[in-house]
Amino acid sequence: MAYQLLTNFFLAFIWMFLTGSFTSSGFFVGFLLGLLILLMMRRFFTRDGQQFYFIRVWAWVKLLVIFLRELFIANIEVLRLVLSPQLNIQPGIFRYETSLRTGWKVSLLSMLITLTPGTLVVQVSKDNSVLYIHSLHMPDVESIKQGIYDNFEAKIKEASE
Repeated sequence: MAYQLLTNFFLAFIWMFLTGSFTSSGFFVGFLLGLLILLMMRRFFTRDGQQFYFIRVWAWVKLLVIFLRELFIANIEVLRLVLSPQLNIQPGIFRYETSLRTGWKVSLLSMLITLTPGTLVVQVSKDNSVLYIHSLHMPDVESIKQGIYDNFEAKIKEASE
């Protein structure tokens, strides 16, 4: 992936030198043309079953967009709970088993869960397989677990592989 990205930057700089346009827009056009060249010639630039690097970049962008969406929805939900006349919440701690094993992936998942209002990772097991999560309002634990998997864990797997 790094080789492809560096090649794309090199092609962008070559484009800037050929056109004599040393501006950010000249670099951006060169970067897009380099991306197109790498896409057309990707079989020469991918080794050992690697995929085209922009697919991974796109997966990270999707993870960021999903996190921002979940952050917005959770903020509205917490605001609705706090501003309601009666505080009808069902707080609790539940156990979430993750299939992520690498330390940075589990840390990223923990941070995404903690940064989402209404949830907080209380503890991570020593083998990184279980997260203990406190939720402000959890009428259905299984739907919360499924939401965490669909929105965060699956997207982390997709972006990191």
